[in-house]
Amino acid sequence: QLQLVESGGGLVQPGGSLRLSCEARGFSLDRYAIGWFRQAPGKEREGVSCLSYTDGNIVYADSVKGRFAVSRDNTWTTVYLHMDSLQSEDTADYYCAARASVCSEFGSFYTYWGQGTQVTVSS
Repeated sequence: QLQLVESGGGLVQPGGSLRLSCEARGFSLDRYAIGWFRQAPGKEREGVSCLSYTDGNIVYADSVKGRFAVSRDNTWTTVYLHMDSLQSEDTADYYCAARASVCSEFGSFYTYWGQGTQVTVSS
């Protein structure tokens, strides 16, 4: 069974950092794009970042550029979202998703989704 499993969320103070992990179970990510999305209470889902194994492209939403960074391990199974200088506006449930193609900003184009991990930025 193909699964994506996120971890690493939690409570952090403004200005702090977190690293989220997205582990692929049952498949290798070498032909996929991994998107990170978030959804805050009462708001629509927002694309945050995407890493494409197929063409090496990495994209970021304007709201997180310079603060968030995506990386991957060398086993083609785990992608990380490093989040620095976190602000209250970053509070949301964060999801990773995979599609067997290049990056897309549209969540509906992704086939596999993780269960989500909650990030709360508060003093």
